[in-house]
Formats: sequence, structure tokens, C-alpha cells
Amino acid sequence: MILPIYLYGHPVLRKVTKDISLDYPGLKPLLDNMFETLYNADGVGLAAPQIGLEDRILVVDMTSLSDREPSFKDFKRVFINAYITEQDGAEEAVEEGCLSIPDIHEQTLRKNRIRISYLDENLQPHDEVFEGYKARVIQHEYDHLEGIMFVDRISGIRKQMIRSKLNKIMKGEVRCHYKVKIAPGK
Repeated sequence: MILPIYLYGHPVLRKVTKDISLDYPGLKPLLDNMFETLYNADGVGLAAPQIGLEDRILVVDMTSLSDREPSFKDFKRVFINAYITEQDGAEEAVEEGCLSIPDIHEQTLRKNRIRISYLDENLQPHDEVFEGYKARVIQHEYDHLEGIMFVDRISGIRKQMIRSKLNKIMKGEVRCHYKVKIAPGK
């Protein structure tokens, strides 16, 4: 089932998520719905807050980018109860966008190497290192689990320059080809 994606300004996007229990009801259908929602929106990552949940879950599927980078071909992952334990390497500025902030793309600084511990969709533990664009996508989605959005990482001047666009998104004055949900009372 395709779920609506919560837009910038919705309070759930600013909440720090909570770990889920190992007997989380309906986990498989939820993950299926998250991937279906991700594909419908033409994204590469989606975090639970973006569909209105305060659960520490994110999904990534970079296979759509495999024509640009062959190592993305089978890079489809579920990260449950994820925690980044290390960030290092060079800090790089790369343009990012977000399904919750449609039509805005900005240069965002991130470290190019991370270590993350998480459970997969079968609740098996992992501790892995990711580099480059994989690390960037994971960090972007991970930020959602911490109540952070990529526009929080851009310069104050750039944020001021896009303020009117952000205000329009908060009011729902944006066109998306996917289902969205705006903040209550907007």
C-alpha cells in the first residue's frame, strides 16, 4: 500500500524516534509499504517519520542509480534500530533533496564514511561501514530518525534564500506526483 509522505513542517518529522521491539506487530507489511511508497515517489531512501511513525526504521534502495554506479545494483537495505557509531573521512558537499521537502535541492556537507549498527528485516544484527554515496544516503535517512532534515545542515544564508519555498511546503502549496500529508492546521 502506498502511504502519504509527510511534508516539511509536520511535527512528526522533528521527533527523535524510538527503538522498536523484536515482536513489532506488522513489521513485514510495514516494510513492504515503505518500499512501495519509496518506489512510487521515485526516491532512494525513506524513514519511518516520513510516513508518520516515530519508529527507528529506515529503508534504502539505490538500484535505480545502478546505471551511474554499478555497486548500487543490488543495494537494497532495511535498517531497524539503527545507530551511527562512527563518522569520519573527508567532509564533502553534495546536492541533496528529500521526498518531504519537494523541489528543493541544496549542497549539504556530510562525512564520506560511517559505521552503523542495525537490525535487518529478519531482525539479524549488523555492524557495517559504508562509504561515499551509500554513506550519504544512509546519513540523510538516519537524520530523519533523529528529527533532523537536510535543510538543517545548509548554511544560514541558503536557508534564508529558500525560506519562502519552505513556508509554501508547510502550507501544502506544492505539487507532488506522490501522496503527501501536510502539518495539521495548515
